[in-house]
Amino acid sequence: MVSNEHLASAVGGQNGSTNGSAKSFPPGIHVPSLTFFRDDKRQEVDWDVQRSHIDFLVSSGLHGVVIAGTNGEAATLTAAEKKQLVQMTREVANSRGRSDLPITLGCSAGCTRDVIDQTFDAQQAGADFVLVLVPSYFHFAMDQNAIVAFFEELADGSALPIVIYSFPGVTSGLDINSEMLDILGKHKNIVGVKLTCGGIAKVTRAAAAFTPSDFAVLAGQSDWLIPAMSAGSVGCITGVANLYPRTCMEIFNLYERGQFNEAAALQAELGKMEWGFAKGGINGTKWVVAKLRGYPEQSSHCRRPYPVYSSEDKKSWLLKQVSPLATAEKRLSVK
Repeated sequence: MVSNEHLASAVGGQNGSTNGSAKSFPPGIHVPSLTFFRDDKRQEVDWDVQRSHIDFLVSSGLHGVVIAGTNGEAATLTAAEKKQLVQMTREVANSRGRSDLPITLGCSAGCTRDVIDQTFDAQQAGADFVLVLVPSYFHFAMDQNAIVAFFEELADGSALPIVIYSFPGVTSGLDINSEMLDILGKHKNIVGVKLTCGGIAKVTRAAAAFTPSDFAVLAGQSDWLIPAMSAGSVGCITGVANLYPRTCMEIFNLYERGQFNEAAALQAELGKMEWGFAKGGINGTKWVVAKLRGYPEQSSHCRRPYPVYSSEDKKSWLLKQVSPLATAEKRLSVK
């Protein structure tokens, strides 16, 4: 339950927002970190592998880390595990001299009260932002007005700035359209949207309505990073960065420097490779990341009931699909 103290601390600002001048969501490449589990009955988090992976991500120079996103299997994680994952990420960032690394925590639940509570847990653990899906269990009742009301109430009570997560594929088809973004983007405690819906036109319209410092628009995949940036996006949150973080950042940096042909060439290579992640699913993504990063294969299984990525034919195809980018990533790592 949200305590009176929570509500008291979450008063003020435009539309009752938590912070009348909420900090802006930083541009660049943010990675939704995978979560690795032990291969036992309970499938507890494999904290050793997890720390190694977080260290790899932080050391790569990525602009931010997202904990408990879709790639992190948010729906399977307990509140305690999410807090510990954030704390570990902050510890690793501090140890690597990156104490200012932006950390975003996925805070989604079936009711508004629980999401608000999660934002206070996120703040206490050391997160900077929260990423929130539309509650979709009662999807038949969540019309446009209900979705807007949810995010406004959440923003009024949240301990941290909110990034809206538009992903109809995991919310029973519920979409956040441009009209809704026009309303929600005005709330001072709603600082951005991640468009895993692939809506490039939404990028254009939101970028025309808001400055990025007030409301940032992020692509949900890196295979349309350049198209999104050309329409006004500030970057992306991409699962590919679990394996090829420097390649994703290089595309972003090349485009920012005006080296459009070079950026487009690398974007094309990444786009071909990213089809492997898309077709492989989360279990395939975890398997190939573990394979190429040298993590134990038994720690790469998703939490049940998500099936094990077991087909040898699929493994062979996926490895062939994603491996060509390894050369570019290695070259960039020694720059």
